[in-house]
Amino acid sequence: MQPVEIVVVGSYNRDVVLSVAQLPAPGETCLALGRLTAPGGKGSNQAVQAARAGARVAMLAAVGDDLHADEALATWTACGIDVSGVARLAGRDTGMAVVMVDARGENSIIVDAGANTHLDAAHVEAAAGLVGGAKLVVAQLETPVAATRRAFEIARAAGVTTLLNAAPAPDAISDDLLAVTDILVVNEGEGQRLTGASHAHAIGPALLQRVGQAAIVTLGAQGAVLFQGEAEPAARGAHRVEVVDTTGAGDAFIGAFAARLAATGDAGAALAWGLAAGALACTRLGATDSFAEAAAIAALAEA
Repeated sequence: MQPVEIVVVGSYNRDVVLSVAQLPAPGETCLALGRLTAPGGKGSNQAVQAARAGARVAMLAAVGDDLHADEALATWTACGIDVSGVARLAGRDTGMAVVMVDARGENSIIVDAGANTHLDAAHVEAAAGLVGGAKLVVAQLETPVAATRRAFEIARAAGVTTLLNAAPAPDAISDDLLAVTDILVVNEGEGQRLTGASHAHAIGPALLQRVGQAAIVTLGAQGAVLFQGEAEPAARGAHRVEVVDTTGAGDAFIGAFAARLAATGDAGAALAWGLAAGALACTRLGATDSFAEAAAIAALAEA
């Protein structure tokens, strides 16, 4: 077997997606127009998209000992994702999320993290060979920071690039985690919380000073901006698509960006793939069900 290119350290949640006419106000009850259950969680989503975009991917995660864990392992295996770094924890429930999506494609999400909160540095140490042999290690903030930090430390020692997606939005990120982060990706809201700046061209430089290689600020329908070294900021617009559901679009961006970066080492080319995959993910309901294959991503990225 060929070695893994990308290791994703992150979460798995079983998603229950409810379609509603409009998101309920506090105290309001509304009837769903439809329901979809599907694999989810930021880590899993990003791993699946990276695999569909052509990368060889491994998942480093914690799941429970229930049927949802079986579904997680089956999902990853079907995508060709290496599951040797997945810990199955006795007596724990696999994470789950309830997602409400309105007629405009906007969503509200409630997450019960379950086993995700028990991924720890010992699990990472057990997968050190996997991490150190990759080209890129990707993580988010839905699992404990101690596990992510240890994975990034192992990666750095082996010369492997690290990418942190600072989501869900934190009020701060510890300096010791940023010290081992090469590429930091935030949306505009996350960037505002971390820097106090109000727009991408102030957020990006502030974050770039705290990481090793690059910072990216995603702007939803406005595209994204890449800040890298001494180069001028590279802004790319979003693709115009008919939006059905924005759930998972950010994860699609990360997964496709990571796949292209691992393949080419070119962050600009990777940005184009991320934006294309994010746009395509908005055209169907759900997260992983909406993630495109490499050919479709490449066609839109190069259009």
